[in-house]
Amino acid sequence: MWVGGRLVPVEYRRHHRARRYVLRLHPDGTARVSLPPRGSLRAAREFAERQTGWLARQLARLESRPAPDRRWQDGSTFRFRGQPVRLQVVEDAAGRRARFADQELPVPPDLTDLRSAIEAHLRRTAAEELPPRVLALAAQAGLEVKRVTIRDQRSRWGSCSRHGVISLNWRLVQMPESVRDYVIWHELMHRRELNHSARFWRQVAAVCPDFEQARRWLHAHGEELR
Repeated sequence: MWVGGRLVPVEYRRHHRARRYVLRLHPDGTARVSLPPRGSLRAAREFAERQTGWLARQLARLESRPAPDRRWQDGSTFRFRGQPVRLQVVEDAAGRRARFADQELPVPPDLTDLRSAIEAHLRRTAAEELPPRVLALAAQAGLEVKRVTIRDQRSRWGSCSRHGVISLNWRLVQMPESVRDYVIWHELMHRRELNHSARFWRQVAAVCPDFEQARRWLHAHGEELR
């Protein structure tokens, strides 16, 4: 959608609890319109078009904010398994290493921004931990999963294809275990309901009774992981 001479990506998503059309602008400059269960995509698009003035003001406010420092250096903090952890860089006869929580990895001596190295380590951790967890929960629910892939998704925590391929964001290792499992259960329940209907959410609630609490954590802290 064009807003003030710029193209703004808009995602339309039906929400089982929505009572009206709601437009939100995300920090990355993308917009989302939530539709009520019986709402139409055409009406949602017309609603979004009527909000271009509001979107333009929100975009201007977003662009006026100072850019966050995304570098990870000695003393930086980020989340790991749900908790804020502090990055410590040590250098001795054994070489230069980065430490956080119970993790340690070697880093190049001339690398000042360690974010790429730490994220690569977290992606490897996700690739080791997440597929077995998916398969364990799938077996518990009597569901078949064809394959599990780990991806670097910017706008989604996970997805499930109609053929049974589960894709998960590597950043799940930065979440509490309960929130990680909610995301996995969410995608697994799409093996039964490939939609977000009321019946789908009943399936989620049956296997993950505390899913609303997990959703609140994602709403409160999800942007920290982007």
